[in-house]
Amino acid sequence: MILRKSNTVISYQLSVISYQFMLNKIKNIFFKVKKFTVYCLLFTVYCSLISCYTFRGASLDPNLKTIQIQNFAFQTAGGPANLSLTFNEKMKEYFQRNTSLKTTNVNPDLMFEGAITGFTVEAKAPTSDDKGGLNRLTITIQVKFSNAKDENKNYDQEFSFYQDFAQTQTITAVQGELIPKILDQIILDIFNKTAGEW
Repeated sequence: MILRKSNTVISYQLSVISYQFMLNKIKNIFFKVKKFTVYCLLFTVYCSLISCYTFRGASLDPNLKTIQIQNFAFQTAGGPANLSLTFNEKMKEYFQRNTSLKTTNVNPDLMFEGAITGFTVEAKAPTSDDKGGLNRLTITIQVKFSNAKDENKNYDQEFSFYQDFAQTQTITAVQGELIPKILDQIILDIFNKTAGEW
């Protein structure tokens, strides 16, 4: 009788040990899978960041060292008097922040010049989901890009972008908010076009 109870206790203890062993194995597998998932996620983020960096810097030809951004003239009616100055400063700041090029006024490797050729406000045709009428502010900039190292990459192109605003608002009231958004997009388009030519 005692032997039978002893066997039962031993059997119970063995099953508990076996259960704990299996539980530990499952935990180990779970943590390994979790660890692998974290490593995969980190690797994906790393690759994404590297590709962004490559686009912004590494794709730049190492022979290109200097850049000149000439002042873009304001050659259109309408718009605030400081629009040309605002665009020039934003453009210079963007290229300084996103490239390793040094600015120069003497024999630059890359040069931008051009003019603001359009500042228009037009009524936008209403659509079925419009709750009220909209006006559209469009800014157009003519850009001439010169690459002293490779003339095949030169271009002369018009860039434009727009923002809509309610017809109940005046352009004077909204231009402080809309103009920076439009200029930021145009500068990004210029940068992308130019980076594609590098």
